[in-house]
Amino acid sequence: MKILVAVKRVVDHNVRIRVRADGTGVETENVRMSMNPFCRHAVEAAVRLVEAGAATEVVVVSVGPRQANDVILTALAMGAHRGILLEAEGRVETLAVAKLLAAVVAEERPDLVLLGKQSVDDDSNHVGQMLAGLLDWPQATFASEIKVVGSTLEVTREVDFGRATVAVALPAIVTADLRLNEPRNAGLPMVMKARQKPLAIRPAGALGVDLTPRLMVEQVAPPAERATGRQVANVAELAQVLAAEIAELEAL
Repeated sequence: MKILVAVKRVVDHNVRIRVRADGTGVETENVRMSMNPFCRHAVEAAVRLVEAGAATEVVVVSVGPRQANDVILTALAMGAHRGILLEAEGRVETLAVAKLLAAVVAEERPDLVLLGKQSVDDDSNHVGQMLAGLLDWPQATFASEIKVVGSTLEVTREVDFGRATVAVALPAIVTADLRLNEPRNAGLPMVMKARQKPLAIRPAGALGVDLTPRLMVEQVAPPAERATGRQVANVAELAQVLAAEIAELEAL
């Protein structure tokens, strides 16, 4: 089984997000970037399937600027076999990303495509579902467990009422939840080996996909500062404060 894993480069989750002074978006200049956390779980799932003998090759693909090859190298250090960077400057919307991935799928012909269920920058949760629609493949989203059973997958999904297990025929699309696994930290020897693995860089525009944005972001603003809390001396004073606030709200 051949697995294609899509990964995204985002602002590192340990970095405090700052909005640009002109309000056009989030500050990314001179900010630490890393692989989207959900994508790390997708890579780990693919590598574990290889280690279990259920898969033979893991190909990692990303869409973004030339600097995005660092997240591909991270995936290669984790155990993926080769990488593909579809180089594109500026914002690439989710539908365009799905179309680019569909073009890669047509070339690579994988049996399984793994993605993070969403990216922590825009939290759109679109690409996996859009890709499944474009390919007309079965999909299982928010996966917390994946088992290969013959020519099908049994995927346990995180849903509103708990968990649900579904069976999907291959080829299929699966998006990873955080509960799927614990991603490994690649040691220095694996990082050095990763630089020797194949990594192809191709212009995204060469795949015949229109990358023109269809959505306009008018303004981005940080959330309002939280009001300063106050301390009370005892329960009686707390009750008085709450009663006063309730009366104030009722008067509105």
